[in-house]
Amino acid sequence: MVCLGNICRSPIAEGVLKHKARQNRLGWVVESAGTESYHIGSPPHKYSQKVCKTNGVDISAQRARKFTAEDFKKYDKIYAMADDVYDEIRRIGGRDADMSKVDFFLNELRAGSNASVPDPWYGEEDGYLPVYEMIEKTCDAIIRKYS
Repeated sequence: MVCLGNICRSPIAEGVLKHKARQNRLGWVVESAGTESYHIGSPPHKYSQKVCKTNGVDISAQRARKFTAEDFKKYDKIYAMADDVYDEIRRIGGRDADMSKVDFFLNELRAGSNASVPDPWYGEEDGYLPVYEMIEKTCDAIIRKYS
């Protein structure tokens, strides 16, 4: 799961998908990252943590990290949370970017839509719940598809 700063959208997605994978007894490795280094080492945004905790998912131990070209070797699937993030994933990977592993996160819910998950960073707390709900529905679709 990759977004811009790795403190709002992608940590929610990481937490929700990890939670659902555990519930379904799947041995998946689920992690998140950001294309920028603004928040490296920081915990998820307080409202990301709050909306997750309200829904039974604890993301407080996560820490922001930057997406690297090595991630193409480490992961089978890489989800971009937005179109600018997709472009940055390609740029970071350079010549060795295996873009066949990369897809827009919301394409798992609406194939081919290439839609972006809204970034709640610039809004108030009430903007985090719709983002959480969108991510949760998409994670449900991922579990159904790959389990």
